[in-house]
Amino acid sequence: LSLGEAKNLPTYPGPNKMRDCYCTVNLDQEEVFRTKIVEKSLCPFYGEDFYCEIPRTFRHLSFYIFDRDVFRRDSIIGKVAIQKEDLQKYHNRDTWFQLQHVDADSEVQGKVHLELRLSEVITDTGVVCHKLATRVLECQGLPIVNGQCDPYATVTLAGPSRQVLQTKVKKKTNNPHFDEVFYFEVTRPSSYNKKSHFDIEDVDEVDKMEIRVDLWNASNLKFGDEFLGELRLPLKFLRQSSSYEAWYFLQPRDNGNKSLKPDDLGSLRLNVVYTEDHVFSSDYYSPLRDLLLKSADVEPVSASAAHILGEVCREKQEAAIPLVRLFLHYGRIVPFISAIANAEVKRTQDPNTIFRGNSLTSKCIDETMKLAGMHYLQVTLKPIIDEICQVHKPCEIDPVKLKDGENLENNRENLRQYVDRIFTVITKSGVSCPTVMCDIFFSLRESAAKRFQGDLDVRYTAVSSFIFLRFFAPAILSPNLFQLTPHHPDPQTSRTLTLISKTIQTLGSLSKSKSASFKESYMATFYDYFNEQKYADAVKNFLDLISSSGRRDHKSIEQPILLKEGFMIKRAQGRKRFGMKNFKKRWFRLTNHEFTYQKSKGDHPLCSIPIENILAVERLEEESFKMKNMFQVIQPERRVLYIQANNCVEAKDWIDILTKVSQCNKKRLTVYHPSAYLNGHWLCCKAAADNTPGCTPCTGGLPANIQLDIDGDRETERIYSLFNLYMSKLEKMQEACGSKSVYDGPEEEEYSTFIIDDPKETYKTLKLIIEGVGTLEQEHAQYKRDKFKKTKYGSQEHPIGDKSFQTYIRQQSEISAHSI
Repeated sequence: LSLGEAKNLPTYPGPNKMRDCYCTVNLDQEEVFRTKIVEKSLCPFYGEDFYCEIPRTFRHLSFYIFDRDVFRRDSIIGKVAIQKEDLQKYHNRDTWFQLQHVDADSEVQGKVHLELRLSEVITDTGVVCHKLATRVLECQGLPIVNGQCDPYATVTLAGPSRQVLQTKVKKKTNNPHFDEVFYFEVTRPSSYNKKSHFDIEDVDEVDKMEIRVDLWNASNLKFGDEFLGELRLPLKFLRQSSSYEAWYFLQPRDNGNKSLKPDDLGSLRLNVVYTEDHVFSSDYYSPLRDLLLKSADVEPVSASAAHILGEVCREKQEAAIPLVRLFLHYGRIVPFISAIANAEVKRTQDPNTIFRGNSLTSKCIDETMKLAGMHYLQVTLKPIIDEICQVHKPCEIDPVKLKDGENLENNRENLRQYVDRIFTVITKSGVSCPTVMCDIFFSLRESAAKRFQGDLDVRYTAVSSFIFLRFFAPAILSPNLFQLTPHHPDPQTSRTLTLISKTIQTLGSLSKSKSASFKESYMATFYDYFNEQKYADAVKNFLDLISSSGRRDHKSIEQPILLKEGFMIKRAQGRKRFGMKNFKKRWFRLTNHEFTYQKSKGDHPLCSIPIENILAVERLEEESFKMKNMFQVIQPERRVLYIQANNCVEAKDWIDILTKVSQCNKKRLTVYHPSAYLNGHWLCCKAAADNTPGCTPCTGGLPANIQLDIDGDRETERIYSLFNLYMSKLEKMQEACGSKSVYDGPEEEEYSTFIIDDPKETYKTLKLIIEGVGTLEQEHAQYKRDKFKKTKYGSQEHPIGDKSFQTYIRQQSEISAHSI
């Protein structure tokens, strides 16, 4: 997601009219991300990106704009809610959305399981009347309001005489099991009508009646109970069958009152990229995967499957992301990048333009550096960037932009110190550069030196164009995109980082006339500080070190790398014999050495678990403590630390990263208890002894390499989807191969966009790709047909009211009608 900006928010009723606003991202009503606060603005610019794996099903992706209030709770200005099935409409393009009005009656999530039975009853006097039995079985996924959910349901038969009945309140759960039956008299015996037979009109009345189920959160506040959603069912559908049982999505209350005019609340600019991959098991992908993985060995490389993907995709980035992940997963990234880089260097005419375009090579190297170099950036840049963001030293050196009271010389000195420190920390970090990056830089250096033997500097510029230009400089410029800061920096800090980034980029580029490379005269003047030979020498030494072959990381001198930190809630581990095992908020910190928690950030740790003592990390079932998003860290002697994360995305992140760092521990468990040990037994298997071995197999671990959590099958599925999307281009490329081999004259205009060095080899590969994609497409179609046959509308997976499923049914019936 890219959260751009909001426009024309309503003015604050106070004298200054401005607002301090932030935006949240929610899956249904669960907040998973929050931007920074933009102060005193009615058109706040956020410029923040958020990426997450979605760990559960959801119906709406929602964005709320809040106004921060110092004295009372923050107030909601408006929201944008996009239904899951509509996400594809807005895929990867900037869209302005009108903010909608928010009220408690429109905020609904969750589903309810009902059983209805309409039966005829013969009374003692022999008269027939109709009775309705409504059984409220359970609900799932109700929202948690202010940290709690104590739900109950009311059941109403809406007709001439309104009857309302109510279930018991279920405490502290958003998945309540009610299993309560309510009986309603629908039509009465004829004795009421003073007639001798049953009144027909009364039977017709049944068709006008409806049963209504409302869900409420029992609140002990004076404002009354909170509405959680409703369901309205007309009784006429019970005419066909007297008994009916199904799951339903809860709906917002239809009050009939008109909301505000849509333009009253302003608008929000968003860019959403949503992909959903249906991944088969490994063997389905073998032909396509093998074809891709041998790309590095194909001669020429432009005839390989991976290179062809780069040729047909609209953006090279689209192809680079899954390719890099796939090759990294199978340990083939270095030979593949060496092969495509070598081919690109051969096509380059001028050493000054080497790797300057947005080619497949440069996109693949960017992606590899982003994946493999994330922790390298954390170690080198994070401490200084944190300081720059916190201290706010003035560093503006453009005389036109100076604020009142600022001194140009002081600002220059502040900036010079920052640049000096960052430059030193980068050029001294060669030993920490990840091996895979060093191996790629070695092959770039070799290719460039061989191609341009007369240019002695090209061996440096080939490497510096990546490590400085496309790795360190962008990370300094936008630290939030490289996970160095949680949010986009404020304007003043952003300006400081821009000036540092420009200077570092120029220092690393080793260009001959550096001052001339600046458009702004104040930058050229500032750069004179660094126009000394020692800076150029430091850059060359650094580049020599990271592009020398055979260098490996030295683990013995490794500093602990901070992997993740943040507030979560943990349950006391029961170290003291007496006392409550209560829940407390703590600051958790994970490095590649230990997992600790403390009262607040920067305090002395209250507890430290060495990584080698983590035997398993698993989810905890909600029944244990009636709390969502909980997981457990299991230690020796069956000691368990129970932790609650803030939302489902964060819980998944913590479980993944804790599992990854502890993956190679020798004593890892194979079984665990999915529930807690409470009241003298395990809730899951009811075993009484607290040292009973687990009852459930541990979930499959992740690769031990910390920064690379990659699923090879999923990346192959992604590549299949891209080939399938651009099938017409693959066919056009096949035609181009035919026309080139038959007639090698001037290329036809429509084919000139493709690089085809060897038409015969390229044609062979294209034939294999098209066959492989066709086979997978048939498998997907068959899977969908089988699933369609088995799926029941109204089941727990597809409750009634599921629009995406209704659309799916419509599509499937069209497909089957078409095939018939």
